[in-house]
Amino acid sequence: MRESFAFSNLQRALTVTGLGPAMLMGCAVHENAQLAAYLPAPSYKVSLPIPEALKAIFQSTAPAPQELVSSLNALVGNFGGVAGVSVASVDQGWLISSNGERKMPQQSVSKLWVTMTVLDQIDQGKLSLDTPLSFTTDDFTVFHQPIAALVKPGQPYNTNVGEVIRRAMQMSDNTCNDKLLRLVGGPDAVRDFIARRSLGPIRFGPGEKLLQAGTAGLEWRDEYSRGNAFALARSRLAPTVRLAAFDAYVADPPDGAAPLAIAGALARLKRGELLSPTSTAWLLATMEAARTGRARVHAAVPPGWTYGHKTGTGQDLGGRTAGFNDVGILTAPDGRGYAVAVMIGDTNRPVRERQLLMQQVAAAIVAYHGR
Repeated sequence: MRESFAFSNLQRALTVTGLGPAMLMGCAVHENAQLAAYLPAPSYKVSLPIPEALKAIFQSTAPAPQELVSSLNALVGNFGGVAGVSVASVDQGWLISSNGERKMPQQSVSKLWVTMTVLDQIDQGKLSLDTPLSFTTDDFTVFHQPIAALVKPGQPYNTNVGEVIRRAMQMSDNTCNDKLLRLVGGPDAVRDFIARRSLGPIRFGPGEKLLQAGTAGLEWRDEYSRGNAFALARSRLAPTVRLAAFDAYVADPPDGAAPLAIAGALARLKRGELLSPTSTAWLLATMEAARTGRARVHAAVPPGWTYGHKTGTGQDLGGRTAGFNDVGILTAPDGRGYAVAVMIGDTNRPVRERQLLMQQVAAAIVAYHGR
């Protein structure tokens, strides 16, 4: 069963209930330590209290649009697999959701929180966009890391924080993101930012290397960051080991986040409630120049509208993907904005159908705005 939540009616947000058996299948985390390099996150709970700060933030000045609620319900209900969609009005304060309470794998969506933590430290005077950073082969991670092409053996690539954020956010460069993560003090610093800003049910994982190794069923080794060593090591695992690790990650992702929390956080970002005015404007402009996911939500953005966003895509196994996401801020020509989180936690539907779901969500928002 998938429920919709309109946070103009705050009483309904106190506890999330009514998850059916299909949503809870496989939620037990495998205890074999060899299956995952990360420590399991706390087990998924059916009851999800909404933080007091989040409830107070969404004191709606307008009723939640029931026609848009119905559209989201239909889209999510007709999509085969675990998916969640949340939309928040930046200007009117309502937050609506269809299955948006369930924590979904974020994957590269979590780069948002790393970047916000960096910008928060810039606001505190601890860093600046011009703070120098240097990359060597020791910084390499896994999967998408285009900055690796700029690093030569014995010849570091020298740059600064601003460029590294742009590469992480616009190109989804994993090595750039982990460099920023170390710069701010590691995962605990990001978790502290999420907690201090009362962003709600958003987890932050152990970093790219351990997260991807755990999802695959491997224990991280430094040699995996070179060439295709990670893919080769993963291919040598027994299928049962890979499947068990994949299922454990999808059921209870250590980087899991509820779409409703992400949509709420993005609405607050747009309103200037999370960072300084300078950092807010810089981050929004950076997100609007993102190069990833052009066939997702972005493909349905009409002329005159803008969309600043961050995508996230996990590993594939047997036609399934451990997280297929697009979250961002959709702004109409009249300046009114909508924070959007479309997250697919697990499905065997073709990639094109996943992209179409995201486009249909954008089209529904645009249609509502026009009315």
